[in-house]
Amino acid sequence: MNNNVIKAIILSLFFAGPASANLIYIDQIGDNLDLDIVQDGQDNSIGSSSADAVFNGDNMNFSITQTGSYNVIAAIINGDTYTGTWDITGDTNDIALLCDSANSNSSCGTVTANITIDGDTQDVDLSFGETADASNLIANITIDGDGNIVAMTVDGTSVVATLTIDNTVLSGTDGTANTFTVGISGDGDVDGHTYIHDHTGGGAVVNVTQSGTNDNLINMTTSGDSATIDISQTD
Repeated sequence: MNNNVIKAIILSLFFAGPASANLIYIDQIGDNLDLDIVQDGQDNSIGSSSADAVFNGDNMNFSITQTGSYNVIAAIINGDTYTGTWDITGDTNDIALLCDSANSNSSCGTVTANITIDGDTQDVDLSFGETADASNLIANITIDGDGNIVAMTVDGTSVVATLTIDNTVLSGTDGTANTFTVGISGDGDVDGHTYIHDHTGGGAVVNVTQSGTNDNLINMTTSGDSATIDISQTD
């Protein structure tokens, strides 16, 4: 990536929004991106529902750290290879990632995504590969907090997805609502279509769907109240 693109990203980080709210909007083009975003304070936002943060290019490596309540991430990744660590601390978070929503060849082919969230009331929506087949995906999603909604869809041939939820509310009406929807499609290979699930507590509703040729493995541990689990696998 050339120096002009790097400077544009730095300016976006410092001047994208008013001082009362940490707002960042990015439209990046170029390969070999190496970017760290750190936000500390109320109403952190990287993109929004009306203006996503868009990253275009191969061999991207960018990480996000947000501290504070009402965090928002609305990111689109268009590229072949992405590695990133997202570390979110705070309540009432709205996290959305599309990888890859525009390209059709080798889109998000090799992805390692580690997303850790510490706080209550999470709304997490993740899509990897979409209709483009992520050929090698490792996704680790860890959430420690109550009232979680997680939706993750993957179109891939070699997928290892791990979802770890620790909901400390095991009974009562406050913070018990959990909904986990995970769908993994595409043809598997020797190590493809692996979903590892560890859930503790709350009124979870879990739907897991895996399809494709070979390699449908689910390792699931569930503990707590009112869990309804539907699993569908197609060989």
